[in-house]
Amino acid sequence: MPETAKGQGAAEGQYVTFGLGDEVFAAPVGLVREILTYQAPSRIPNGPAYLLGLTDVRGRGVPTADLRIRLGMTAVQPTLNTRILVLDIPVEDRVLSLGLVADRVFEVAVFTADQIEPSPDIGMKWRSDYISGVVRREDGFVVLIDLARLLSTTDAASLASLSDVERAA
Repeated sequence: MPETAKGQGAAEGQYVTFGLGDEVFAAPVGLVREILTYQAPSRIPNGPAYLLGLTDVRGRGVPTADLRIRLGMTAVQPTLNTRILVLDIPVEDRVLSLGLVADRVFEVAVFTADQIEPSPDIGMKWRSDYISGVVRREDGFVVLIDLARLLSTTDAASLASLSDVERAA
Protein backbone atom coordinates (compact mmCIF):
# COMPACT_ATOMS: atom_id res chain seq x y z
CA MET A 1 0.00 0.00 0.00
CA PRO A 2 1.41 3.43 -0.84
CA GLU A 3 2.57 5.69 1.95
CA THR A 4 -0.32 8.11 1.34
CA ALA A 5 -2.94 5.64 2.51
CA LYS A 6 -0.95 3.86 5.20
CA GLY A 7 -2.11 4.50 8.72
CA GLN A 8 -4.99 6.68 7.59
CA GLY A 9 -7.71 4.08 8.10
CA ALA A 10 -8.66 4.09 4.42
CA ALA A 11 -8.25 0.92 2.44
CA GLU A 12 -8.72 0.23 -1.22
CA GLY A 13 -12.00 -1.40 -2.08
CA GLN A 14 -15.64 -0.69 -2.72
CA TYR A 15 -17.36 2.32 -1.16
CA VAL A 16 -20.94 3.59 -1.15
CA THR A 17 -20.85 7.28 -2.12
CA PHE A 18 -23.48 9.65 -0.78
CA GLY A 19 -24.10 13.37 -0.67
CA LEU A 20 -24.72 15.91 2.05
CA GLY A 21 -25.35 19.25 0.39
CA ASP A 22 -22.55 19.81 -2.12
CA GLU A 23 -20.18 17.43 -0.31
CA VAL A 24 -19.63 13.83 -1.37
CA PHE A 25 -18.74 11.21 1.23
CA ALA A 26 -18.07 7.49 1.08
CA ALA A 27 -18.37 4.58 3.49
CA PRO A 28 -16.96 1.08 2.96
CA VAL A 29 -19.60 -1.07 1.28
CA GLY A 30 -18.91 -3.83 3.83
CA LEU A 31 -20.44 -1.68 6.58
CA VAL A 32 -23.64 -0.94 4.65
CA ARG A 33 -26.37 -3.47 5.41
CA GLU A 34 -29.01 -1.78 3.28
CA ILE A 35 -30.19 1.56 1.91
CA LEU A 36 -33.74 2.62 2.68
CA THR A 37 -36.05 5.27 1.31
CA TYR A 38 -36.37 7.93 4.00
CA GLN A 39 -39.08 7.50 6.57
CA ALA A 40 -39.36 9.75 9.60
CA PRO A 41 -37.85 8.00 12.64
CA SER A 42 -39.84 7.68 15.87
CA ARG A 43 -38.57 10.44 18.15
CA ILE A 44 -36.71 9.64 21.34
CA PRO A 45 -36.62 12.25 24.12
CA ASN A 46 -33.38 13.56 25.62
CA GLY A 47 -31.08 12.22 22.89
CA PRO A 48 -28.22 14.15 21.33
CA ALA A 49 -29.29 16.78 18.76
CA TYR A 50 -28.18 14.66 15.80
CA LEU A 51 -30.21 11.61 16.94
CA LEU A 52 -33.49 11.64 15.02
CA GLY A 53 -34.93 8.57 16.76
CA LEU A 54 -35.54 4.93 15.89
CA THR A 55 -36.26 3.58 12.43
CA ASP A 56 -38.04 0.25 12.02
CA VAL A 57 -35.72 -1.97 10.01
CA ARG A 58 -37.25 -5.39 9.49
CA GLY A 59 -38.92 -5.37 12.90
CA ARG A 60 -35.98 -3.92 14.88
CA GLY A 61 -35.54 -0.37 16.08
CA VAL A 62 -32.33 1.09 14.68
CA PRO A 63 -31.04 4.40 16.10
CA THR A 64 -31.01 6.90 13.24
CA ALA A 65 -28.75 9.95 13.11
CA ASP A 66 -28.69 13.01 10.91
CA LEU A 67 -25.13 13.03 9.61
CA ARG A 68 -25.48 16.68 8.62
CA ILE A 69 -26.07 17.73 12.23
CA ARG A 70 -23.33 15.40 13.54
CA LEU A 71 -20.86 17.07 11.18
CA GLY A 72 -21.96 20.60 12.09
CA MET A 73 -23.94 21.27 8.91
CA THR A 74 -27.40 22.83 8.76
CA ALA A 75 -30.32 20.40 8.91
CA VAL A 76 -32.57 20.24 5.84
CA GLN A 77 -36.01 18.87 5.11
CA PRO A 78 -36.03 15.37 3.58
CA THR A 79 -36.68 15.12 -0.16
CA LEU A 80 -37.58 12.28 -2.50
CA ASN A 81 -33.84 11.60 -2.80
CA THR A 82 -33.19 11.37 0.96
CA ARG A 83 -32.04 7.92 2.06
CA ILE A 84 -31.18 6.10 5.27
CA LEU A 85 -28.00 4.04 5.11
CA VAL A 86 -28.31 1.19 7.60
CA LEU A 87 -24.80 0.43 8.78
CA ASP A 88 -23.18 -2.17 11.00
CA ILE A 89 -20.20 -0.35 12.51
CA PRO A 90 -17.59 -2.15 14.64
CA VAL A 91 -17.12 -0.02 17.77
CA GLU A 92 -14.91 -1.29 20.59
CA ASP A 93 -16.29 -4.69 21.68
CA ARG A 94 -19.50 -4.80 19.64
CA VAL A 95 -21.13 -3.98 16.32
CA LEU A 96 -23.40 -0.95 16.38
CA SER A 97 -26.36 -0.92 13.99
CA LEU A 98 -27.04 2.65 12.99
CA GLY A 99 -29.11 4.46 10.39
CA LEU A 100 -27.48 7.55 8.85
CA VAL A 101 -29.58 10.01 6.90
CA ALA A 102 -28.00 11.19 3.64
CA ASP A 103 -29.39 13.73 1.17
CA ARG A 104 -28.85 11.21 -1.62
CA VAL A 105 -26.92 8.05 -2.46
CA PHE A 106 -24.93 7.99 -5.69
CA GLU A 107 -23.20 4.70 -6.39
CA VAL A 108 -20.86 1.95 -5.31
CA ALA A 109 -17.40 3.06 -6.40
CA VAL A 110 -14.09 1.23 -6.38
CA PHE A 111 -11.13 3.21 -5.03
CA THR A 112 -7.61 1.87 -5.40
CA ALA A 113 -4.86 2.52 -2.86
CA ASP A 114 -3.06 4.94 -5.20
CA GLN A 115 -6.27 7.05 -5.54
CA ILE A 116 -6.67 7.51 -1.78
CA GLU A 117 -4.86 10.54 -0.41
CA PRO A 118 -4.23 11.03 3.31
CA SER A 119 -6.65 12.98 5.41
CA PRO A 120 -5.90 16.69 4.99
CA ASP A 121 -5.62 19.18 7.81
CA ILE A 122 -8.76 21.14 6.98
CA GLY A 123 -9.32 23.24 10.06
CA MET A 124 -12.04 23.47 12.67
CA LYS A 125 -15.23 22.91 10.66
CA TRP A 126 -14.38 19.29 9.80
CA ARG A 127 -12.34 17.46 12.37
CA SER A 128 -9.86 15.51 10.30
CA ASP A 129 -9.85 12.50 12.64
CA TYR A 130 -13.26 11.60 11.15
CA ILE A 131 -11.72 11.47 7.69
CA SER A 132 -9.77 8.36 6.72
CA GLY A 133 -8.76 9.77 3.32
CA VAL A 134 -9.90 11.64 0.25
CA VAL A 135 -10.21 10.66 -3.39
CA ARG A 136 -9.80 13.29 -6.10
CA ARG A 137 -12.29 13.14 -8.97
CA GLU A 138 -12.81 15.38 -11.98
CA ASP A 139 -15.79 17.03 -10.29
CA GLY A 140 -14.24 17.41 -6.82
CA PHE A 141 -13.31 15.26 -3.87
CA VAL A 142 -14.88 12.27 -2.17
CA VAL A 143 -14.31 12.24 1.59
CA LEU A 144 -13.82 8.75 3.01
CA ILE A 145 -15.45 8.91 6.41
CA ASP A 146 -14.30 6.79 9.35
CA LEU A 147 -17.66 5.97 10.92
CA ALA A 148 -16.22 4.36 14.06
CA ARG A 149 -14.23 7.51 14.81
CA LEU A 150 -17.15 9.73 13.93
CA LEU A 151 -18.99 8.26 16.90
CA SER A 152 -17.15 8.94 20.12
CA THR A 153 -17.18 6.28 22.82
CA THR A 154 -20.02 8.05 24.63
CA ASP A 155 -22.04 8.41 21.41
CA ALA A 156 -21.62 4.72 20.64
CA ALA A 157 -22.64 3.71 24.17
CA SER A 158 -25.75 5.92 24.06
CA LEU A 159 -26.82 4.62 20.66
CA ALA A 160 -26.15 1.01 21.63
CA SER A 161 -28.30 1.40 24.76
CA LEU A 162 -31.18 2.64 22.57
CA SER A 163 -30.93 -0.53 20.50
CA ASP A 164 -30.87 -2.61 23.68
CA VAL A 165 -34.00 -0.88 25.01
CA GLU A 166 -35.81 -1.50 21.73
CA ARG A 167 -34.83 -5.18 21.76
CA ALA A 168 -36.13 -5.60 25.32
CA ALA A 169 -39.49 -3.97 24.48
